[in-house]
Amino acid sequence: MNLLIYKTLEELNQDLADYVIKIAEMSIEENDRFNFVLTGGSSPKALYHLLATEGQHRIDWDKVYFFFGDERNVPANDDNYNGLMAKKAILDPLGIKEDHIFYVDTTLAPEKAAIEYKKAIDKHFNGEDLIFDLILLGMGDDAHTASIFPHTTLVKDEEVNVASVYVEKLNTYRISFTAPLINKADNVAFLVFGENKAEALKHVIGDEQKDVATYPSQLIDPIDGKLTWFTDEAATKLLED
Repeated sequence: MNLLIYKTLEELNQDLADYVIKIAEMSIEENDRFNFVLTGGSSPKALYHLLATEGQHRIDWDKVYFFFGDERNVPANDDNYNGLMAKKAILDPLGIKEDHIFYVDTTLAPEKAAIEYKKAIDKHFNGEDLIFDLILLGMGDDAHTASIFPHTTLVKDEEVNVASVYVEKLNTYRISFTAPLINKADNVAFLVFGENKAEALKHVIGDEQKDVATYPSQLIDPIDGKLTWFTDEAATKLLED
């Protein structure tokens, strides 16, 4: 695990953008494509803006394929739909072709949406192992990541899969990558900042004994890949030196 701590969000996002572009360049050089899993919410908006502006001419975006690590069970035109945020922040500004974007179809029931999303991923990989080049993740102040929330069924899911999950405290369903699917990736990067994440981060990174049911981000431990945390001083203030 590599823990990077920044004084400012500007520095954090600039470094993370450079990191994404470096992995993209390597993946395109080696495999002629870059399979990139986006994270949702508001945290990555500044990063996506950097990639769509400063990063616009640094890689061949026609060879990038975009996926979503999780999605909310809302219509595609809802402001809470992760795909809509990404569409506005990075996909449309870069002119990404529709067949290079893998949205979750939330017109389907959550369980069916998860099944169909996994089928689309399988088809894209065409029989190859499901190893994404880079998966971006966020973390909630309850230590959830993707839509693997504390004490939900996804915490115990051992399949390399996309699954639906009912999140009781939110009274809604989500569609999410499972931890085993995330852990197959070549590179996994957490984007975590702000004082409200400090308590969760202290447990996720600092606890010697794991309690994945309470702190699901502890599940993320790539099998053969690299794990990097991009954080700020506020989020890491409770970590021991």
